[in-house]
Amino acid sequence: KLIKELDWGKRELCVRINSLQLSESFKDLATISKEEKITCIVVPKTENDLSFLFKATGKTLIPLIETAKGIAKIEDIVRSEGVEAISYGIADLSLSLGGDFTFYEKNEFIKTYIVNIAKAYDVDAIDKVYFDLKNQEGFRKECEEARKLGYVGKQVIHPSQVEIANQVFSPSKEEIEWARRVIEAYEKAKKEGRGAIRLDDKLVDYVHYKIAKRIIEFQNL
Repeated sequence: KLIKELDWGKRELCVRINSLQLSESFKDLATISKEEKITCIVVPKTENDLSFLFKATGKTLIPLIETAKGIAKIEDIVRSEGVEAISYGIADLSLSLGGDFTFYEKNEFIKTYIVNIAKAYDVDAIDKVYFDLKNQEGFRKECEEARKLGYVGKQVIHPSQVEIANQVFSPSKEEIEWARRVIEAYEKAKKEGRGAIRLDDKLVDYVHYKIAKRIIEFQNL
């Protein structure tokens, strides 16, 4: 009911369904398929190719890696037709692996592996949930670490986390200004037949140009 009543603006509206291993997921999908405002489906405990789901619903997909099999099949999952981003649930994953949640919560391999696979197939990576709602500085620090690894956003579970996540994952004024200068200088140099330039006593080449373009594109979302 709220989906139809609220004004979502330009926001992408994603809905998390029940696990595909549960019969309730079929009821979820039947409802979601009829709702035009919902453009994306979040799929928990994904363990296989999801192309069939995209073809059946026409909605883009964000699979969650939350099991040992999901980790093993992550490349097949990311390559599924319709997948636009990927994330993971560390509590369920640590349970599936039979490990200690507090250890896996800080496991750099898992964080790096997931963003690595996502970037290899040009899919956005979204970092995991941060459970300690009272520790906002801890949440901010984890957001900053995730961004440095290449994540473009973070799952949030409370309104108090939204503003911090938006601040960290949005380009700063300095980054936007740098990006504009790089784009202008690089495109001018390209017209002159040069592939690399010097800007503020630093080498700027095509890689920096692509990073700058991505910053401006993100700002315009």
